[in-house]
Amino acid sequence: MRISSRWPAFGVIIAAALCRPAGAAAPDDGPRYGPELQGFEYPWPVRHFHFVSQGVALDMAYMDVAPATPNGQTAVLLHGKNFCAATWQSTIVILSAAGYRVVAPDQIGFCKSSKPLHYQFSFQQLAANTRALLASIGIDRAVFVGHSTGGMLAVRYGLMYPESVNQLVLVDPIGLEDWKAKGVPWQSVDAWYQQELRSTAASIREYERATYYAGTWKPDYEVWVQMLAGMYRGSGRDRVAWNSALLYDMIYTQPVYYELGQLAMPVLLMIGDKDTTAIGKNLAPPSIRATLGNYPVLGKAAAAQIPHPNLVEFPDLGHAPQIQAPDVFNKALLDGMRSATGGN
Repeated sequence: MRISSRWPAFGVIIAAALCRPAGAAAPDDGPRYGPELQGFEYPWPVRHFHFVSQGVALDMAYMDVAPATPNGQTAVLLHGKNFCAATWQSTIVILSAAGYRVVAPDQIGFCKSSKPLHYQFSFQQLAANTRALLASIGIDRAVFVGHSTGGMLAVRYGLMYPESVNQLVLVDPIGLEDWKAKGVPWQSVDAWYQQELRSTAASIREYERATYYAGTWKPDYEVWVQMLAGMYRGSGRDRVAWNSALLYDMIYTQPVYYELGQLAMPVLLMIGDKDTTAIGKNLAPPSIRATLGNYPVLGKAAAAQIPHPNLVEFPDLGHAPQIQAPDVFNKALLDGMRSATGGN
């Protein structure tokens, strides 16, 4: 087997795939999607922002949903690590009906966007990519709504470009604690890669049930399980797993927790109190693991650091309140956004 010298990292990826441990999961039954989620339909037309970053030609997919009656404001929705722009579907409907233009991108490395083999992922780079996308479609100010890892990105965006942020909305953001400082062991990109190769619909479903939906399950959630699992069944499995590994390393090594006090704009912090998310929790000793991802405590501590906070807690919801209880979440979201703009 000859591997092209143009892509030495691809050779590493393929070699690793050929040497998977015997316990690595084989693709399970279900839909198969391409490495850019080809075959999975989004609820609105997908547009593409083509640009060059770090010497690589990239394609950033996004939805741009126009309201029937514009209120003059834009909301930019930033998805989480195991989410995509499409998972904002119910929120887009509500925000659009309220008059917001809604832009929901897939970040580079995720979902329908490019998954480069050579890329130095950082929250700063993803923020710069997002700013370039928005500039290309004529948006200079917006409300930024970030969920999970998207919350970390929203914080970084607010720190880098405060003049362009009307309000930050952080929905169960991860990064409200420093996992390294709390004793979560470092794991190499190679180890993350092997972990991601073991992803199946069953493992994804169980993690989401326990963490995203506070131990509950509805048939409506299954589409998001298959969205992720389908990429691991498809022809781009290794590339998807490699990018996911690089992204986990970014999340673990680039905390934003220490800079929350520098946010100058109003911040709506929305917390599902039954959320227990913490990156690398499974790697930590049991005594440390039990202390991680305590969102009722983390949310209040974060609000105490943020200069202009509005903390909203959902006592019975988990990591994905916008999916678990969309009516409850969307009402609180609109109320919080209107309060920051004087009711408009």
